[in-house]
Amino acid sequence: FELLRVATRYLKRGLVLCLASAAPAMVKIHADFTVETTPTKPIEGQKPGTSGIRKKTKVFMEGTYLANFVQSVFNTLQEENVPVQGGTLVVSGDGRFWNPEAIQIIIKMAFAAGVARVWCGTNGLLSTPATSAVIRMRGGKGYEPFGGFICSASHNPGGIDDDFGIKYNCENGGPAPEKLTNKMLEWTAKITELKSCSKLPDFDLSKPELYELPGGKFVEIFDCVADHLAVLKNCFDFEGIKKLIAHPQFSMTYDSMCGVQGPYALRVFETELGAPPGTCKNATSQPD
Repeated sequence: FELLRVATRYLKRGLVLCLASAAPAMVKIHADFTVETTPTKPIEGQKPGTSGIRKKTKVFMEGTYLANFVQSVFNTLQEENVPVQGGTLVVSGDGRFWNPEAIQIIIKMAFAAGVARVWCGTNGLLSTPATSAVIRMRGGKGYEPFGGFICSASHNPGGIDDDFGIKYNCENGGPAPEKLTNKMLEWTAKITELKSCSKLPDFDLSKPELYELPGGKFVEIFDCVADHLAVLKNCFDFEGIKKLIAHPQFSMTYDSMCGVQGPYALRVFETELGAPPGTCKNATSQPD
């Protein structure tokens, strides 16, 4: 049923031409969903803004820094009656160092919080506007997820000796408002325990896949570009831009600087708009 639901969603939106390419493969996983509770203590310096938290990567990697913040977000959402239980959550990032490991931690904690479906972009990638597009547009009628975590430090440099970040976007695709971030901060100062389905395996994020787990739970890895591309096509005259790019007196280049925009630039400019191969420079996302 879940596979049919996903396939129908793709076909309705006209993103693919055939069922074989539309629906990701279904993989059944027999996993242990035991929720493990571990004690923790508050960690200073976890005040989120609209851009979330940004710290040195090694700070996030140390101890329970990431887990403390993620648990505080879930505690806040449950306290505010956000439909976490049985809901859908988006989890992805900008591809910087430690992005894949952070995503796996968040997925395990999400299921411990009662989430039923986790959506993740291929290779763990979703830019901030793409995450907003997924929250607002993806699903049968859109607005299916109750929110999403974005592992990003925006323009800050990435790498083990540089920066990492995380932020939470709400059900409207926008950043969490101050009212919510203030409650998250309150929870970071009084948190006493962490909950995680730590016995779950790590999920392969490298290709579209639909993982079916026990108890009607799912992890869906989907094309990280498709939803954002669909929004762009609704906003801009692609045919007009395509004619401009094809004009013999027009030339351009787009430098993604090895950031998260690489896959989007390649698909939009070289595939959809017909720009010559090589127009997009440094279009492979790098951890540093």
